[in-house]
Amino acid sequence: MNQPVRTIGRGAAAGAAVLAVLSLQPAPASATAPEPVVGGTRVAEGQYPFMVHLSQGCGGSLYAKDIVLTAAHCVTGSGANTSITATAGSVDLQGPNAVHIKSTQVVQAPGYDGKGKDWALIKLASPFELPTLPTVTDTAYDKGTFTIAGWGSTSEDGAQQRYLRQATVPYVADAQCGQAYGTQFHAEDEICAGDVDKGGVDTCQGDSGGPMFRKDDQGAWIQVGIVSFGQGCAEKGYPGVYSQVSALSADIRAAAATLN
Repeated sequence: MNQPVRTIGRGAAAGAAVLAVLSLQPAPASATAPEPVVGGTRVAEGQYPFMVHLSQGCGGSLYAKDIVLTAAHCVTGSGANTSITATAGSVDLQGPNAVHIKSTQVVQAPGYDGKGKDWALIKLASPFELPTLPTVTDTAYDKGTFTIAGWGSTSEDGAQQRYLRQATVPYVADAQCGQAYGTQFHAEDEICAGDVDKGGVDTCQGDSGGPMFRKDDQGAWIQVGIVSFGQGCAEKGYPGVYSQVSALSADIRAAAATLN
């Protein structure tokens, strides 16, 4: 089995040779065929209105109506940036309800070097009139079963997709994730999820930067992770690795304040 390579991540920005051209394919006709967000199902229109697709081949969530939270490896540094198009408002990226808004500025996690701190914020030229996704501020919701969603590929190195998909994955303890990834896993600011024994359900390339989320005690969605990296897609023995929002929330909040 290939050794896990952190720098590949799960977004086009980290694997441009694979995803240099974004190919939006129709949803597969067969219910048993592999799906984006490997092992997933199609999302109903309006189910997760906070989901964002980024033109460089990554996902994200609405941290604020005019700020997208994504992965650091999906962007190239901080500063003025008008090259990114954020799409939201529909599960269908080509649908009539999809809204497209350009970026104006990017903040990449200070000190990001490909080893943890995999988060970034993208300021938009105008707000989406859509609900935002609150982020956790402590570890109370960092265990249990999580939802993942994205427009990523159906299989490793495959094309990205037109329709948003979802799946659920269980929490994986730090010790078990560390056994899989060794020193590439940073327990201080990363969290893992997936079926280690069976595999088959996971995020994949093109899902980077998208949220991992769950319901809070009041039944509202709350974000606990950001899609970061993994060994292949849905491989047995290798859970997905996500930036742990509870460990990063203060830094993210401070960065967002500079954008407002």
